[in-house]
Amino acid sequence: CKILRCNSEYVAATLPLRGPGRGAAFCTALRSYSRCARRTARTCRGDLAFHSAVHGIEDLMIQNNCSREGPTAPPRPRPPAPERRGLESLDACDYERSFLYKHGRPPAFRHCAAFGDPHIRTFQHDFHTCRVEGSWPLLDNHYLFVQATSSPVAEGSNATVTSKLTIIFKNMKECIDQKVYQAELDNVPAAFQDGSVNGGPRPGGSSLAIRERAPGRHVEIRAAYIGTTIAVRQAGRQLSFSIRAAEEVAGAFTEEQDLQLCVAGCPRGQRLSRSPGGRAAVAEAARALCRRALPVEDAYFHSCVFDVATSGDAGFAVAARGALEDARLFLPDAEKLHIFQ
Repeated sequence: CKILRCNSEYVAATLPLRGPGRGAAFCTALRSYSRCARRTARTCRGDLAFHSAVHGIEDLMIQNNCSREGPTAPPRPRPPAPERRGLESLDACDYERSFLYKHGRPPAFRHCAAFGDPHIRTFQHDFHTCRVEGSWPLLDNHYLFVQATSSPVAEGSNATVTSKLTIIFKNMKECIDQKVYQAELDNVPAAFQDGSVNGGPRPGGSSLAIRERAPGRHVEIRAAYIGTTIAVRQAGRQLSFSIRAAEEVAGAFTEEQDLQLCVAGCPRGQRLSRSPGGRAAVAEAARALCRRALPVEDAYFHSCVFDVATSGDAGFAVAARGALEDARLFLPDAEKLHIFQ
């Protein structure tokens, strides 16, 4: 039933008509409305909106002394379909729509995370525990630069935790100005460094947006123009980072940008065993705590045990659970959620 189209055409035709001199034009619009309604009679017979429109037309014709015979307005032409090139430019700051338009299928995605000691889950689903002290790039490609700064989890310990995260969203054509996000322990802001919460005044500025999930503890940054979502959390005395990135974006880097923990994991000389070591009683207490947060004994569970046994901080169980929650949300393939290494 297309009576709603008749209604909208009538409203559009009468909207500019005002004052006592509107009579003839108003009657012309009513006759056009009546003709449009009659054309829909067969398909709209049982539709309440159709019957209301028919009775309304009759009443208006009588009230305005309009004859049934007379001129009618020509049907309004339909707006031309937008050119395909125009559609492409409209979607330039919506990566997923643009990709679907170009390739006829949705894009593939990759997931990476850094949490706890830090433990790195790479785009290739490798899982490393790292000794990386100082600043190391998690990502360094044409669209994003992400740097994690780590410090020892305890004095004299080989284990480290992420204490600062810097994320740079690089300038991109009509979509966004360059934006920098920085989080430190006890300072996880819901804004970029310049105080803004989106990509700036460009036409596609809203395609980059930051949202607070838990005040001072969890923010989510959505970069629709590159098909990417990032989560930053603080749990205990450490920061964690998770990303869901379009495969094309994750792989957009040169040979010179080869040091990326999300791509290749930790350098071999910086990898640690996840065996907690130390006293058996401490390790068993850590296992009991982590088992309550992470019932599946996968890489997230063993990372939790390592962190809690090494630091004595139960907040690391929350960090591991948060990383697993992000993976569940961000991973395109649920079967790859749990890693057993």
